[in-house]
Amino acid sequence: MSQWLELQQLDSKFLEQVDQLYDDTFPMAIRQYLSSWIESHDWDHVANVENESLATVRFHDLLTQLDHQHSRFAMEKDFLNQHNIRKIKRNLQTLFQDNPVSMAMIISKNLSEERKILAAAQISEDSTQNAQSDMMIEKQRELDHSVKAIKSKVQETEQNIKNLEDLQDEHDFKSKTLQSREELNGTISREELNREKACLRAMFMKLNEMRRGVVSQMSEVLNLVEQLEYDLISVELPEWKRRQQMSCIGDLTNICLDQLQNWFTAVGECLLQVRQQLKKLLELEQKFTYTQDPIALSRGTLEDRALTLLKTLITNSIVVERQPCMPTQLQRPLVLKTGVLFTLKVRLLVKLQEFNHMVRVKVHFDNFRKFNILGTNMKVMNMEESIGMAAEFRHLQLKEQKVAGNRTNEGPLIVTEELHSFTFEAELCWSGLVINFDTTSLPIVVISNVSQLPCGWASILWYNMLTSDPKNLAFFVNPPSVSWGQLSEVLSWQFSSITKRGLNAEQLSMLGHKLLGPKAMKDPEAQVPWNKFCKGGSEKNFTFWLWIEGILDLIKRHLQCLWDEGYIMGFVTKDRTKALLNDKAQGTFLLRFSESNRDGAITFSWVEHSANGKTHQALSYTLHKLRCGAHCYLTLHLSPPAYAVKISKTLVNIQHIQKSTTYDLNR
Repeated sequence: MSQWLELQQLDSKFLEQVDQLYDDTFPMAIRQYLSSWIESHDWDHVANVENESLATVRFHDLLTQLDHQHSRFAMEKDFLNQHNIRKIKRNLQTLFQDNPVSMAMIISKNLSEERKILAAAQISEDSTQNAQSDMMIEKQRELDHSVKAIKSKVQETEQNIKNLEDLQDEHDFKSKTLQSREELNGTISREELNREKACLRAMFMKLNEMRRGVVSQMSEVLNLVEQLEYDLISVELPEWKRRQQMSCIGDLTNICLDQLQNWFTAVGECLLQVRQQLKKLLELEQKFTYTQDPIALSRGTLEDRALTLLKTLITNSIVVERQPCMPTQLQRPLVLKTGVLFTLKVRLLVKLQEFNHMVRVKVHFDNFRKFNILGTNMKVMNMEESIGMAAEFRHLQLKEQKVAGNRTNEGPLIVTEELHSFTFEAELCWSGLVINFDTTSLPIVVISNVSQLPCGWASILWYNMLTSDPKNLAFFVNPPSVSWGQLSEVLSWQFSSITKRGLNAEQLSMLGHKLLGPKAMKDPEAQVPWNKFCKGGSEKNFTFWLWIEGILDLIKRHLQCLWDEGYIMGFVTKDRTKALLNDKAQGTFLLRFSESNRDGAITFSWVEHSANGKTHQALSYTLHKLRCGAHCYLTLHLSPPAYAVKISKTLVNIQHIQKSTTYDLNR
């Protein structure tokens, strides 16, 4: 990416610094119009006072470049910019005609300052990313510390209950012994009897205090569990679900459940241990109780709290680990075709051996359009098939039910905007405890023809960008707009998920301009409506998304090696192509995607010096032409020596080929 384009991507505080570099002496307009030409020369060398002759040459070259720019504005009938260019040229001639080294010094200094601004921006960005990473690590440490503290408290309570039991047994033994001796007259003196009774009273006071301490300790444990459970259910789990949504639409984010499972399981283990401790307290209470007994007063409340916390933990610990997906469309989950097998997987984050084979899960489909689920739709969760407590449904199909007259159920939306979902109803039966709970998949689109897949996937992209509510199945009744900044990132994911390369800032700039015009560059928050993205037809009678989809298919089938190696600029307009090739050496070559072909086509433009000096352009090569299996050769003048690229059938002759490297697109 050019230095000038990198600068334009910076935050406003850095752009203000760039703005201060340019004034009427050397206007920013020159930097904008001639950015590629300016950056192609070593201005530090030109600015040396010993190189005045070179500075003179570069000064006149710059004026020539301005003339070329003026000609382009003339062809576009842009009168205002023609006027500005003429004025800029006159000012430069007045200021630097006799001292071109001064101009070279200004350019050299500005380029150097720009690099400093870019470096500062990078440091700022790295600091922000490091801060975010540090925050995540710190949050994990805090949760680990909370788990450790709860486990420690539970073990401490366990030991205190054992000590309490020992003291209660001793108290019981001494009480019964004293009672027996008292019943046998003459075996104990009154003084000794009083001493023994005083000892028993002291032991009872200690016993009562220990009971109060154990009850208080258990209440404290449940308070800690409640806070940790809230953090897991209200913060960590929603964040993971959001990351899973982004992963479904192409983001390379971490969606591993192991850490979350460890926390949920640790809390579950502690709650089960607390419940066992409460049973032990019940035994102690049944053996010995009294008025204002701390155990009798608090045990019922503690049992209710522990059970409520356990139920809350379990009911929120079921997640859809693998969203519905057809094996043939692994990069595009959540779009299912009737009659085609799909898989999905649910997982219980509370991985306890006690629950193995104790949780039954049944899959249901929503009732909006009537579908039958073919295949085994009920499973028992187990720990044998994966590292978690899971149930995987591998061979399911959807079959739409027909209504009277062989007409399918119709809703208010088109098929690719109708959202459906799977509900997973689970039941845990264990140790007299029955807990019913459920979860839902992310919304899916059901299609009946593979031609509906692109539009169905567009709906999945739009939904997951804009909402996290899995039950909002009426989302497309009134779909919200998305910011260009968010959409551009997701568009890049569509390329990086099927190739080794996403979209760079220049490519995204062209796409933003195509959708929104110039405001996309200036405002990342500029809104893109759903109709403009996928639903409304353009002047070419196909939508922006279908155009992108055609290009993705073209790359995947025939151009992936070239795309991965960065040989395809791709998203660049005809006018921009001419500007880029205007002053390049003969044989310089540019690959771009046709803007007028829905199914994806690639166009080759190259420099061949002729009488009229025009840039040449080959016909667009469509997916159909590339499918034919024949080849053509075209020169890529990336940097000397030039390269030949094997594309399709026709041989395009470019002069002065120094070396050829052939890529077979059919391999």
